[in-house]
Amino acid sequence: MEIDRKSFFWRYVLILIFFVVLETTRAVTHYSIPEEMEEGSIVANLASDLGLDVKTLSKRKMRLDLRSNKKYLDVNKETGELYILEKIDRENLCTSKTATTCFIRLEMTLENPVRLFNIEIEIVDINDNSPDFWRDTFNLDISESTAAGERFSLSNAVDPDIGSNSIKTYYLSKSEHFDIEIQTGRDGSKLADLILKKPLDREEQDSYKLILTAVDGGVPARSGTASIIVRVLDTNDNAPQFDKDSYTINLTENSPIGSLVVKLNASDKDEGSNSDIIYSYSLYTSEKTQQTFSLNPDNGEIRVKEMINYEDFRIYDMEIIATDKGVNSLSGKCKVKILVTDMNDNHPEISIKSLSSPVKEDIPVNTVIAVVSVSDKDSDENGQVDIHISDHLPFALKESSDNYYELIVSEPLDREKSAEYDITITVTDRGNPPLSDNETITLELLDVNDNVPQFPQSFYTIPVMENNAPGALLSSLTAIDPDLHENQYLVYFIIEKEIVNTSMSMLFSINPENGNLYALKTFDYEIEKEFLFHIEARDSGVPPLSSNVTVHIIIMDQNDNTPVIVSPWRAHGSVVEEKIPRSTDKGTLISKVIAIDSDSVHNSRITYQFLQNTDATLFSLDQYNGEIRTMRMFSYRDSRHQRLVVIAKDNGEPALSATVTIKLSTVETALKTYADMTEVPLEYDIFSDLNLYLVIGLGSVSFLLLITILVTIVLKCQKPKPSKAAPSCRNSVISERNSTIADSTLVSNDAYWYSLFLAETRKGKLVVRQPVPKGARYIVSSIPRSTGMTETSDSAASTLQASTTTSSSST
Repeated sequence: MEIDRKSFFWRYVLILIFFVVLETTRAVTHYSIPEEMEEGSIVANLASDLGLDVKTLSKRKMRLDLRSNKKYLDVNKETGELYILEKIDRENLCTSKTATTCFIRLEMTLENPVRLFNIEIEIVDINDNSPDFWRDTFNLDISESTAAGERFSLSNAVDPDIGSNSIKTYYLSKSEHFDIEIQTGRDGSKLADLILKKPLDREEQDSYKLILTAVDGGVPARSGTASIIVRVLDTNDNAPQFDKDSYTINLTENSPIGSLVVKLNASDKDEGSNSDIIYSYSLYTSEKTQQTFSLNPDNGEIRVKEMINYEDFRIYDMEIIATDKGVNSLSGKCKVKILVTDMNDNHPEISIKSLSSPVKEDIPVNTVIAVVSVSDKDSDENGQVDIHISDHLPFALKESSDNYYELIVSEPLDREKSAEYDITITVTDRGNPPLSDNETITLELLDVNDNVPQFPQSFYTIPVMENNAPGALLSSLTAIDPDLHENQYLVYFIIEKEIVNTSMSMLFSINPENGNLYALKTFDYEIEKEFLFHIEARDSGVPPLSSNVTVHIIIMDQNDNTPVIVSPWRAHGSVVEEKIPRSTDKGTLISKVIAIDSDSVHNSRITYQFLQNTDATLFSLDQYNGEIRTMRMFSYRDSRHQRLVVIAKDNGEPALSATVTIKLSTVETALKTYADMTEVPLEYDIFSDLNLYLVIGLGSVSFLLLITILVTIVLKCQKPKPSKAAPSCRNSVISERNSTIADSTLVSNDAYWYSLFLAETRKGKLVVRQPVPKGARYIVSSIPRSTGMTETSDSAASTLQASTTTSSSST
């Protein structure tokens, strides 16, 4: 029994707790928030509002359940704050327009002990939507006959917002013909009707564009617009009208059948079939007129139907009616007057009464060449004529009497510019259209000798290669004379001029007919280098005219002279023999080959090279100055005899050359080489008493011979000189042309300087001159002195050489 009581007690307690909890869950916590709050915004602190301990929220496993598809809110379990998880759009959440309120309902559950809380959040509308029309443009057709005050329903705008944020009113853009009237529907929505205030006229304006604006009641207010295009429908309320009430047309007789007389144009301000027009003759148009002219009913063209004769009818009157195709057709009319004008159907005529042709080109200005008459059978302006010729001709027309004209020379004539003129005389009447005729006469000009022969150039430079063949054609000097016949025939002359007592006609010849210039002789550049003279061209007119031109003949050099070797001298191509000590040092000048060429500077440039060299390691040859030097000292292995063949080659094309052969013999002697002027220092102990006496005797004989030669030369130099250009003595330079050759080559014709030895002792040194044979051309060569020698006089520093066996044997 005690157990039953206890169980009953606990059941009662549990039932009591259940009802307490149930009552607690039925209590609802209410909040209101505006839509579109930012994410993270705090709505309320549930822990504070519901009396919960913030510290136990996590332990009691607090959770929030939303009765919607999206989770817009959430609770921070640390703080108990209810916050926005996603932006809330009232219009998307509560889509029904009839609902004035919008709620989000939540359930929050806690455990230990279990508790359940109902939370209701009201979403308050804000003005976040603008009124919107379902179309941006509305088309409305209204007939122009619609009476004022007529109403036209318009499509309303829609605003998703509610209450004061919904559409409040409408506005219409300013218009003279339209206005709106706003009405309120049963659900409180605003409606707008379009009202016609003033009748429409399509002909004045066929369409209207209105702007309808819907404005809501929010703060700030939002608005939306739509365009209303009103098209005015036409009614047949306008009659056709012509551009003019009357037309006056001038028509030329004999106009072709089918030609357009006039195109009438009537216009109707209506549109569609109300503006389609048909043209027709009225009853007031005569039958003759309708037979003569055709009228196109569609486009109003009046054309010629029959031939029109000015003599039959001069004026045609007609009345044209334009009728539209409306239901109640309307019409308009105009008058047309056609005036027939006389046609210019006769061409003017022109006649040449007299003509002078040919005439001389120097005919005076204002001379009459021809007389011309003109006529036209028409009358008035059709019979009046104008006559003219081309402006660019040197002629003019001068009226002499009625319809008679003189053709005169207006400018000087020149046959060379134009030998013949085709003069076209044109006569034109003043009709409409004008008619014309023309006549062409040909005027020939006779030539007058009024042009001087002209050479293409005033100065001719003609290069001529020397060694030309006599009679060779040098050039063709042709002048031009634009005259004709005998005035054009030219004869060519060489204007005489003497050069060194020689006439130009002996050197050159010109063909008098064609101006070909020939050479009468062979020219040598080394003698004659240029000629300057004049050639005249003379025509055969009366009086004759002439002109001349300067001719410059330049003789061009050929490589026609072979180089001549003047040093070392050799007789009749014999071999030059030289003796040199074997003790000669390296770099010693052994010999020097000198060649000359009488050609021009370019062709006479000489280069030297070995053609044969016994030992290429022993001697060197300078290719420009011809110096032969030792490249090393002689050794016991070297041959005692050396053979050198030197070729001297000029710079011509093809090159010419000459050769010289030099035989060198080495001796064991104290004599110095050619390069040291044969000046060898000898020790005094070399000479014995006998040698000393021999030297003194030879010196005395040589001295007496020298005195004799000097006296002979002085006597010969005192004779009268043949010319200023002759040398002062018989010792002269070979050629003025070759005076620039290195080492001053000098030639003497006196060959009696002959001695075996001329010795003199100078400070222990012996100077030896080589003997020169009689009858040879002597060459004096300046040889560089050795720095190791004692300085000698100018005579001792020169050596007279002749390539003879006598000199070598004497040595």
